[in-house]
Amino acid sequence: MIILVSGLPGSGKSYFAEKLAARLEAEYLNSDQVRLTMKASGKYTFQEKLQVYREMANRTSGLLDEKKTVVVDATFYRQSMRDLFFKLANDKSASVRFINVIADEALIRERLNEPREFSEADFAVYEKVRDEFEKITAPHLILQSTNDNIIVLLNKAIQYIRDEGN
Repeated sequence: MIILVSGLPGSGKSYFAEKLAARLEAEYLNSDQVRLTMKASGKYTFQEKLQVYREMANRTSGLLDEKKTVVVDATFYRQSMRDLFFKLANDKSASVRFINVIADEALIRERLNEPREFSEADFAVYEKVRDEFEKITAPHLILQSTNDNIIVLLNKAIQYIRDEGN
């Protein structure tokens, strides 16, 4: 199974996705961490971003071959990025669950002012990605992140993952 966790910079998606992967005992792939391993920090053209998504899809493919569940954490702000994973799931006969994490803009601004271990995104990056974000047309769960609701979000996500499989 592939679980795609989408959201704008500062939405709380990475914090959520990492906790979800731990709770599910799943593998966790983070676009910022993959970008670092590719030595692609600071490279943010669409084509450069797409290379990172392709690398994440390649890693996901290998993990699916090992019968692992994979939580993939990235903005997924363009349909072409999402399509890489939907095609992969189709090719591997794997299921996909899509979760979009959102947060109020004031909270996002506050979060982006704090140093973060892997992400280079600031509020200007948030605004750019927000303005380019393509509507999600696939079935998905929307989770509203606050600073104190991670347990609620995890429980909703796990219920969604289980219900969608029935």
